[in-house]
Parts: sequence; C-alpha cells; structure tokens
Amino acid sequence: MGLITGTLPDFPWDTLEPYARIARAHPRGIVDLSVGTPVDATPDLVRAALAAASDAHGYPTTHGTPELRDAVVAWFARRRGVVDLDPEAVLPTIGSKEIVAWLPSLLGLGAGDVVVHPATAYPTYDVGARLAGAAPLPADDIADWDGAVRLVWVNSPGNPDGTVRSVEELRGVVEAARAIGAVVVADECYAELAWEEPWASTGVPSILDPRVTGGDPTGVLALYSLSKQSNLAGYRAAFAAGDPVLVSHLLEIRKHAGMIVPGPVQAAMTAALGDDAHVTAQREVYRRRRAVLLAGLADAGLAVDGSEAGLYLWARPESGSQDCWTTVSDLAEHGILVAPGSFYGSAGREHVRIALTASDERVGEAAARLTGA
Repeated sequence: MGLITGTLPDFPWDTLEPYARIARAHPRGIVDLSVGTPVDATPDLVRAALAAASDAHGYPTTHGTPELRDAVVAWFARRRGVVDLDPEAVLPTIGSKEIVAWLPSLLGLGAGDVVVHPATAYPTYDVGARLAGAAPLPADDIADWDGAVRLVWVNSPGNPDGTVRSVEELRGVVEAARAIGAVVVADECYAELAWEEPWASTGVPSILDPRVTGGDPTGVLALYSLSKQSNLAGYRAAFAAGDPVLVSHLLEIRKHAGMIVPGPVQAAMTAALGDDAHVTAQREVYRRRRAVLLAGLADAGLAVDGSEAGLYLWARPESGSQDCWTTVSDLAEHGILVAPGSFYGSAGREHVRIALTASDERVGEAAARLTGA
C-alpha cells in the first residue's frame, strides 16, 4: 500500500479543515458550500423501487439487469440525442468516481502512457493515471497533447468551472484521438443541469451523439451518474456506455474483481432513469439556489466565470487577481466554506468553487452574509 499511496497527492479536502473551524465558529453557524453532495431527499419512486427489490438473496448481475440497460438506452435516446446505443454496450458502475479512478488501470495503461485531462479538473483524473503508473497531462487544447497519449478525458459540463463542450469541439477531440489510437471517455454527470443558452434549450451534447461519433462509437465511452440529477449519491449509482468492445473488456475484468452494483440499487436506477419529472423538479430547486447565490456574490464583489451548467459557481474577486486560499479565508470569516480552485489544478489558483448543494435556508443565509445583512 505504501508504494501506491506514495505516488498520490494528499487528499485535498483534508487541507480545508482549518478554514472549516473558522467557518463553524461564526455566530450563525457554518454554510458549507465546499462539496457537491446533495442535501435534498431521494425521490419516493426511487426509494420504493429500492425497497421492492430488497429481497436480494441472489447475486446481482455485473452487466446489469436487462431492464436497467434498456432504461439507460431509452434515457440516452430521450434526453441526450443518442438513438443507436446497443444495450449490450451499457455497464453499471459503483458510482462514477470508482470508474474514473480505475479506468486507466482497467484499460491496461502503465509506464510510458499518457492520460490527458482538462487543465482545470476533478482531481481523480490525475489520480487514476497515477494509480496505473501512467503520466497525467492537463491540457485543454489538442495541440498540447504530448507523448504516448492513450486515454483522453473530457468533462462536459466541467467540474469545477461548468464549461460545456459543443458538438464541434467534441467531434474534434474524438477525431484527434482516433488518429493516434487513443480512447476518449467523457464524464457527463452534470449533463441534466444546464443553466445558460444554448444548452438550457438544446441540451448538453453527449460524446456519444452521432454528430460527434459519426454514428460509430468505436473508442468512445460516456460516464453518467445519478447522484446529482436524482439525489442518489449514497446509492453509488452510475454507468458507462459506448463502444461495445470496450464495455465487453471492462465487463470481463469486473466479473473477476466482483465490481458489481447491488441488485436493489440497479432496480432504483431503473426507476430513476424512467422518470423525468423528478429531475425537472430538482433542477428548478438548484436554479433557484443558484440565482440567490449569484446575487449575493455580485454584491460581495465576486465575479463568476463559466458556470454554464453543473452544480458549482466558479468565482474570483472582481477587483483583481487574488490567490484562491485568500478568498477561501475571507469567506470562512463570514462562516462560508468553499473549495479553493487549486484543488483542480494550477490553472484554478485564482478561483474558488462554490457548490449549490445546501438547503434553501443555508443558501439564503450565505447570500445574506455576502450582502452584509
């Protein structure tokens, strides 16, 4: 274990604890906007499906039930414009973080291989490359790809900055990766949370959109999680889909390793994917909280960049450049805890990430403090 952990960075959120102590000392309590963990109730129809499947005396199927895979296919066609997905090319995963962390290893990457990820990115892309012994390369421009690139991560909408990639941008990435024999994997877990146009009207494009792939999913995978759209973070409910050959390869490894989504969770996922109403309702809750925070941040002299979609506001002082940790400290003095942009790479060192995942009361309290109330 020491050999593995010695190659990894310290877990970043541990370094926030001193600022959390400051925020907790505020007379009106802490408003924790540092982590994107849902706070609203899991929908009743999902909980009912979980309970109805709770007599799970037999082993679940690693590939997922036919009902679940059909529900994923129908969801992609209905919500993402992907109409030709093969149910055999769907694979449930134990949340999306585990597949992000282990995919380079599962694909057989190692020393000498390069894993490209966004310059401002969720830290697990970097960690997954290191776990496999490969080299992470933060790069937003295809021209900056260097070395033996074997895997390219796309995150759209992006965490932390809420950036959405267009069909044209995605197609450019896929074409460039295919030219060098690299796999492209898009982490799309915030796709149902678009705020700004054109994405709010047209939807966030998927890497599996036929306009991106030319109707051929070879070398392409999409990852999606129900944690955000359905408040299922505690269920660890996600899936991968795309290239049937890649999915078959991952399935065989996961069978051997016992990486299986529990049967009741598969039933809950099936119910969640078949119901759009609860997703629409939850999106409106986040839209309301987002508007409240945006107003408070503007009053406090903080500008928001990007943040076209997703669960976060990517903020910085309007008055000029400032190290993210100074902004974290300033907000902690008001009892508001946020994440420093440096958690997401050196490109984020002047920003902080502010989550929308707090109750209406706590979001209102944060806005009041930002406006001096």
